[in-house]
Amino acid sequence: MNTTYLPCVEVEPTVSATASVIWLHGLGSNGHDFEAILPQLQLPADMPVRFIFPHAASIPVTINGGAVMPAWYDIISLDVSRKLNEDQLIHSAQQVIDLIEREISRGITSERIILAGFSQGGAVVYHAALCYSKPLGGLLALSTYFPTANIIQYSDANRDIAIEIMHGNYDPVVIPKLGEMARDDLIAAGYKPQWRTYPMEHQVCMPQINDIAQWIAARLA
Repeated sequence: MNTTYLPCVEVEPTVSATASVIWLHGLGSNGHDFEAILPQLQLPADMPVRFIFPHAASIPVTINGGAVMPAWYDIISLDVSRKLNEDQLIHSAQQVIDLIEREISRGITSERIILAGFSQGGAVVYHAALCYSKPLGGLLALSTYFPTANIIQYSDANRDIAIEIMHGNYDPVVIPKLGEMARDDLIAAGYKPQWRTYPMEHQVCMPQINDIAQWIAARLA
């Protein structure tokens, strides 16, 4: 079977990669968004990590008047219920799982693959990581929420996955309450997520970038 992979920005390490980070952007953005913060992470030059930043396909987005833009799924309303197209989200999660499988075929063990996602991308990697059949190295959820918590089939393989949730205290787009609901749903399901907040809106900030770098380095040491 020929799998069609998402187009990606790939940043190779200076040595042979023994680990991978697959990092999803938010609504209306693209893979170059988080590629731009790699220098700010200041990871060791010889750290053997391949960074993969997929591009979402462009689709009509209901909350933006049906405008066509890069999106992992359609969002129908922005209230706390966050109505969305679950089928599209699950399809995007499967595309991420295809990328994980490609990394494994390249010689990376699943335990050394981290999934990260911002906003919409975070909702997708929550689903992808927690239903995936092999143990992963970690899950980084940035300014996001977990809309499929009530329908996901959790995989036993990732029952002990390290989950790092980061949110802005003043986020007007994905309000902190939605991030807290994700955290609480995970705790109720038996996970042990770490929760960190920063004095920011729907964005990333330098103290957070430093924390991300330390977290990645610890996961992939």
